[in-house]
Amino acid sequence: KTENNDHINLKVAGQDGSVVQFKIKRHTPLSKLMKAYCERQGLSMRQISLK
Repeated sequence: KTENNDHINLKVAGQDGSVVQFKIKRHTPLSKLMKAYCERQGLSMRQISLK
């Protein structure tokens, strides 16, 4: 059995208080997560920022 260290659980909080959870691999670029978040929320990449 391998350790589960190859994934990261992230929560993305929107300005409206909504929270979306993601489970991504450690080597996954954050741009991929941002794109998936935008698709779920109906936003453009230009409308969001990481802080």
